[in-house]
Amino acid sequence: MSTVDLAVLTLAIVMALGVITFLFSERTGISYVPILILLGIAVGPVLNLVDRTEAHQLFDYARVFGLVIILFAEGHNLKWTLLKKHFATIGVLDTLGLLATVLIAALAFSYFLHVPLAVGFLFGAIIGATDPATLIPLFKQHTVPEDMRSVIVSESIFNDPLGIVLTMLAIALLVPQADSAKLIEWIAQFTSLVPAAILYFLYEVLASVAIGVAMGLIGYRLIHVFHLEPFPEVYSFALAFGGFAIGEWAQASGYLVATVIALVLGNHELFFPREDRVERASRVITREHHFNETLATLATVVIFILLGAGIDLQNLWSSLWVGIAVALVVVFVARPIATLSILPLRRWSLRQYGFMALEGPRGVVASALAGLPLTLGLTYHDQQMIGWGESILAVTVITILVSVILETLWIGALNRRWLGAEAGREG
Repeated sequence: MSTVDLAVLTLAIVMALGVITFLFSERTGISYVPILILLGIAVGPVLNLVDRTEAHQLFDYARVFGLVIILFAEGHNLKWTLLKKHFATIGVLDTLGLLATVLIAALAFSYFLHVPLAVGFLFGAIIGATDPATLIPLFKQHTVPEDMRSVIVSESIFNDPLGIVLTMLAIALLVPQADSAKLIEWIAQFTSLVPAAILYFLYEVLASVAIGVAMGLIGYRLIHVFHLEPFPEVYSFALAFGGFAIGEWAQASGYLVATVIALVLGNHELFFPREDRVERASRVITREHHFNETLATLATVVIFILLGAGIDLQNLWSSLWVGIAVALVVVFVARPIATLSILPLRRWSLRQYGFMALEGPRGVVASALAGLPLTLGLTYHDQQMIGWGESILAVTVITILVSVILETLWIGALNRRWLGAEAGREG
């Protein structure tokens, strides 16, 4: 079978499994994330219906394409009014909270697997972001109050690209020959490594936001200049991937650029209130958003199933108990400590804090990044990195499964007992 035929067959299997998964998830109310991963493991290393090498190769493309589409689609859902209202909470969670999660996960991974802390930091960065693809349908199903839903979902949308930035930073420290390390290596010529890392992170965030805002503004203007109503889907593709490419060319985060572009377009009625232009822009943006949400669903299916199909089953079993231990630290230690950072704001009750602390599942971004260390090890023929990469991949999969399964199981009870009580008290 040719390489092209093998790729087509693999994608056909993946999509068929996606249909089965969504039908099962809809009828049972069980989150589709763990089902997709487990089915990927079943058709990959267990039944060998999907070749592991082919899964890795397709995953490398799906990771980039899928993340851009997912973040671009989710960026439209960020409401500026709610972001302003909860700016302090979201900002603290996506800075201090994210960093606390990364560091605690890093310490747990390094301790349990007896690897250098830098390797643990790479794992922590990969697993640090929470998952909007899991949270959004989960919160709709259980009718979580709007303020709580907006904060946790907005946090997860923003910490996705920020987690990617931290991952690139960790890779730069571990694999200095990688392309993503060039900027930090250049900065480090003029200062020591720690200040270079801080400057690198600040540049990545600030440059990405600036590029995203500029391209969002340009993208909105072009809707009226070229009358794009007949083909908004094609236009949005060009805008999302053009923004990603420019961000990467500028050594910033293309993923964060795509997210900010979508934020600007999704809130165009607030940012560009001219009545004679709002209706046309709304038609174009609504159509392209629906289209990209469909693509984001397809990308999610591909990423999770290929993640499972690319697993080394022997390594997964050998890492099982260690992975569960790390996952429990992430769920019961890292996330609650990370959300402690919002308590000084005195904005949320202890019940609301408890809900935030226990609802931070890991998902699509962690899945998309999980195979990157192994890919870098194979690319640069670094046997030590290959070994670390296998461990990171296995423990990431286990952590995603544990966090999604646990937090899906208890969300109904938490919502009724804690948020229902709060809603009753406020009423």
